[in-house]
Amino acid sequence: MTTFSRAATAAAVVLALSFPLALAGSASASPLSAASSAQPVAEVSAESRAELPRPTGTLPVGSSVLHLVDRSRPDPWMPDADGRELMVTLHYPAAHPGRGHTAPYASTEETQALIDGYGLGEAITAADLSAMRTYARRDVRPAPGRYPLVVLSPGFTVSRYTLTALAEDLASRGYVVASVDHAYESLGIRTPDGRLLTCAACGPISEGEVPESKITTGRARDVSYVVDRLTGRHAAWKYAGTIDRRRIAMAGHSIGGASAMTAMLGDERIRAGINMDGAFYDSVPEEGLGGRPFMLLGTDDEMHRPGGLDHTWDTAWHRFGGWKRWLTLAGSDHFTFTDGAVILDHFGVPRSPLPADRALALTRAYVAAFFDQHLKGIAQPLLDGPSAANPEMIFHNP
Repeated sequence: MTTFSRAATAAAVVLALSFPLALAGSASASPLSAASSAQPVAEVSAESRAELPRPTGTLPVGSSVLHLVDRSRPDPWMPDADGRELMVTLHYPAAHPGRGHTAPYASTEETQALIDGYGLGEAITAADLSAMRTYARRDVRPAPGRYPLVVLSPGFTVSRYTLTALAEDLASRGYVVASVDHAYESLGIRTPDGRLLTCAACGPISEGEVPESKITTGRARDVSYVVDRLTGRHAAWKYAGTIDRRRIAMAGHSIGGASAMTAMLGDERIRAGINMDGAFYDSVPEEGLGGRPFMLLGTDDEMHRPGGLDHTWDTAWHRFGGWKRWLTLAGSDHFTFTDGAVILDHFGVPRSPLPADRALALTRAYVAAFFDQHLKGIAQPLLDGPSAANPEMIFHNP
């Protein structure tokens, strides 16, 4: 990413969310120091509790958390660490509704790190955010059958839990979803032994000491490792037999979306990909993605319309050789495609004009349609062109 595009991305988020942010710049050591200690858990009343929109599929949802360590390579940001650590939340179709304990949204240590890093302390408490209601049940038995696998990767400085609403929805529609936290690229990731891994990558990235492609290259390797551990002979998840290893795809937000393309270049098992509002940091080769489908889903502003400030979308678009779509969502902002819209609306933080529930409904619908068409072979008229029912979603065919 060039100096210009890094600054433009940060500025776009500031304008959209109306609070001080340093997507790369201010997510440095100073805001993280306050987040390194555990925060007390406070009671949150049912009336004030934030909640994600209910999943739209017909299946109940289960959830499990895995701590994976790839010791075959050093961590790119912490070379002295014991391998590359990844925290993975799996959402999947559950056998029975209502059984088991509801999965937590995030720990208070993780949400405090996010709140401190994004300057939201006057609007949101860590206890309130970590108490966000979810709809998955912890470690319950999966529903019978074999399901496609979708890997989700979050944006830089944020964590996998910010994609929970999308993950739960896909699981309710018949997918196993692996949301990945990449060590030292988030403001705070809590490991099972109680450590909080903070953003060692933030300083080098914000200072321009390393290119952003170091993130996408590392994440591509992370995703291949996760796929290995979920589909290999000695799988890390006891219910891995529910995954159909022939049907694997990836989506991500911001740099996680850029990483979806990079991961596809390095791993032919990933059959389809979606980039939600992220600039590309790696070049698409002239031969494209070998005919595999890819969808661009972004904000309808000067960044991600055809010919916009983020020229990487135009370049990639013309090289994608297979099925492709370029969609922008009117009234959206950078975090529209995540839980961010729901969180900010609930706590009264100003954001884009598109209502949070509507933004999430559209994101869920078009992402699910893409995967239904390309992993399940179910034709999706929703992807054929503009819809009178969804005038906010704009199709581009440059």
